[in-house]
Parts: sequence; structure tokens; C-alpha cells
Amino acid sequence: MLFNSIDFAIFLPIIFILYWFVTDKNLKLQNLLIVIASYIFYGWWDWRFLSLILFSTVIDYSIGISLSKQENQNKRKMLLWTSILVNLGFLGFFKYYNFFLDNFITAFSFFGMEIKANSLNIILPVGISFYTFQTLSYTIDVYKQKLEPTKDFMAFTAFVSFFPQLVAGPIERASNLLPQFYIKRSFDYKNAMIGVRQIIWGLFKKVVIADTCAQYSNEIFNTYQIYTSTTLIIGAICFSFQIYCDFSGYSDIAIGLSRLFGFDLKKNFNYPYFSRNIAEFWRRWHISLTTWFRDYLYIPLGGSKENKYNTIRNVFIIFIVSGFWHGANWTFVVWGAINALYFIPSMLNNKNRKYTNTIAENKNVPSLKELFFILKTFIIVMFSWIFFRAENMQTAFAYIKKIFAFSFEIERLRIERYSIEIFPLIFLLIIIEWFGRHKDFPLLKDNKYQLKTIIIILLILVLGNFSDMNDFIYFQF
Repeated sequence: MLFNSIDFAIFLPIIFILYWFVTDKNLKLQNLLIVIASYIFYGWWDWRFLSLILFSTVIDYSIGISLSKQENQNKRKMLLWTSILVNLGFLGFFKYYNFFLDNFITAFSFFGMEIKANSLNIILPVGISFYTFQTLSYTIDVYKQKLEPTKDFMAFTAFVSFFPQLVAGPIERASNLLPQFYIKRSFDYKNAMIGVRQIIWGLFKKVVIADTCAQYSNEIFNTYQIYTSTTLIIGAICFSFQIYCDFSGYSDIAIGLSRLFGFDLKKNFNYPYFSRNIAEFWRRWHISLTTWFRDYLYIPLGGSKENKYNTIRNVFIIFIVSGFWHGANWTFVVWGAINALYFIPSMLNNKNRKYTNTIAENKNVPSLKELFFILKTFIIVMFSWIFFRAENMQTAFAYIKKIFAFSFEIERLRIERYSIEIFPLIFLLIIIEWFGRHKDFPLLKDNKYQLKTIIIILLILVLGNFSDMNDFIYFQF
């Protein structure tokens, strides 16, 4: 079920009314309704995969209880590794089985050995990468005794399957979200209205900006051979804003929906395209995933506390694993490696924490130096997005090669809109975000928030792409 679909527009009011007017006096009924709603929401795609979520829920709930009763360290480690292997085993099978099989066959054929093996027609369960990491973090935190295991199975099931963030995050920590299922929730009109405005902002980014940019980026990337350098650069710019508005738009909608039901989710994007270097970009982009890898992989590996060799190794590991997390394709691995190469110089020069404040704080416009750093960071990030978007490595290199052919002319694309029309929309997004960069999202209350909200709603109605209900990009991960 898509947030931008008619199905969801019918589903949400029904659940909202039942939640606040039927089950509002009973916490267990509220949690039960969330579980039922979440399983309906997820089962709308393919009900067969509900068993995976339920199995993962039962496994990690049971292991959490067992860890609290077990004092023998070897047995505790065995329980932890059971959770890790089960969760990553499912993820590895559904997401990476054919990838490893194909590369295994290719590697042996390189040495003149032919291996016959049939790939499987595997359907990737939507959101499996997200809820797998969410349940894993619970088990690891319980193992490390940073978190008390829950004995409330219904609350834990609701935590794992919570429908606003189930299929594309934010990846919530149990320490933040799970306790919210223990507390009776009362309707807060002010908080709900903030949630509504955040949903509106997220829809604007998705159906107006991302889906419009998708028309251009899809056309250009799919037929890049016939276009000039100028058009290919436009395609890379469009995809950069497409993936940002698509994914951060989903996060905004998820956080806004959670507010409607009395929950508070972590911020997942913090205006990343206003970053002044690559380290700042990664503090502002997909925050829930980058902090997950930091806490559960980078720091256990030693972080940056050891020698420079180990620091470089650890940075490469987390970026390459992050790339591989996105999908079973070498393009994602290379995308991760490129960002590691970007990141390492700032780490070695101790500049990775240089920019932690809001850019141009208390100013309306950035300085020329700040503007230069923003543009430089955006350009190198945009370059890496080419690998992320390309179908394979050959396409990525061919696309980049054509950019550096330096054939500059404005071309007419084979789509309904022309390439010049996308830039006013991107510019509008940049302006709105720039003047709202000190807030969690631009439509938070200020003296002009009502007018801005009305304008955004009108833009959604007039310019929104509702003819094709486009999936969110991160559903495939």
C-alpha cells in the first residue's frame, strides 16, 4: 500500500477513527489495532511475506527473554548469534542469493571452469532490510545490557511492524520507539496538526519534485547514448533531487503519520544538500542508517581510536557494507567505495566534525565561501549517484564518459515536459528548504506557516503526478 495511493487515503481515516474513538481507553487494544493495521498495510503487497515478519518478531522476542535469564557468557553469545544468523540469513537469501550465485559462476568461468547452477525466481520482500536491522538492534542492545527485554509481546510486535515506518524507515531503535508502546496515548491536537503539515510536505517532495524529476532522469539514464553532455548532467541533477525528495519525502510522511497516532520517530534527513563537506553530508543523510552502522559496525570494529590503517579500513568497511545493503549489484558497492574515498581525507585531517552547526546561521544568504563548499559537495555527491542509478557498471562508466565528451547543447527530451521546466521546481524546493533549514521541516509553525501550507497544497493538487502511482525508490531495498 503506497502513501500516495487511493487505497491508503481510505485506509488511514478508518484506522485513525478506530484508534482514537474506539480503542483510545485501552492501551492493549491500541497496540493490537496497530499490529492489525500494520499487517494489513504490509500484506497489501503480498500477504505471504507476513510470515517472515512474524517469524522474525517471535525469534527476537524469545531471544530477548532468554538473554535476560542467561548469565553464562558463551550461551548469551550463542543466543545473540542465533538472532544475527536468522535475521541476516533471511535477508541474504531473499536479497543476495542470485547475486552471489552469478558471481560465483563468473569467478570460476574466469579460470576456465564451468559450473551449472540455476538461479531462483526470488521475490524481494518489501522493507526486509529495514525491519531486519530494527529487530537486530533490539537483540544487540539487550545482549549488551543497554536495554531491558520486553515481556509485552503485543508491544514488541507493534514495534517491529509499525506501519508508518515499516517498509522504508526510519530504522528505529528499540530504546526510542518500544517504550512508547508501554505508555497510554492521548490525542494531542497540536502535535497532530504538526504531523499533518509534515505529511503534506513529504507528499510535496514525493509527488511534485521526485516524481517530476523521475520523468527526466528515467528518460535520460535509459537512453543516455543519444544525448549530449549537457543533457546527461541534467539527468544526474534530476536523479540527485529525485532520490532525495523521494526518500526524505517518505520519511517526512512516516514521521507525520506517527505523530497522528501519538508517536515520535527520529529525524532521518537534515537538509543534506546544504552540507559543506562529505562528512557533514553523511551526518545529514539517512541518519537512522548511518548511525546504525556507526553504533553496530564501525565502533565495534574499533572506530577511529586505533592507527590510521585501521581507521581507513573501518571507514571502507562501513561504506561498502552500506552500499551492499542497498542492493545486490556492484554499482552499489562502488557507490559505497567512492563515498569512502570522499570521506577518508576529512577523517585523516580531523575535519569530519568541522561543520556541526546550521549553515549561515542567523543569516539569510550564505557567504561565497559557504556557497562554494555547498556546490562542491553537491557535485561530488551527484557524481556518485550516477553509479547508484545505473543498471550496471558498464552503463555507469559509459554515462560518465559521455559527460566528459564535452558536447554542450540543449536538447529536447522525448517526454511531455521539456528539460528547462524542472529547474524552477528544484529552485523552489531549495528556497523553501533554505529558509526552513533551522527547523525539523519547513512547514513547522512560524508567522507564515498557514500561507506556506496552503501554497504547498495547491502545488500538490496542480503539479502532483497522480496519473502513475510511483513506488518509493527505497521500497526496492
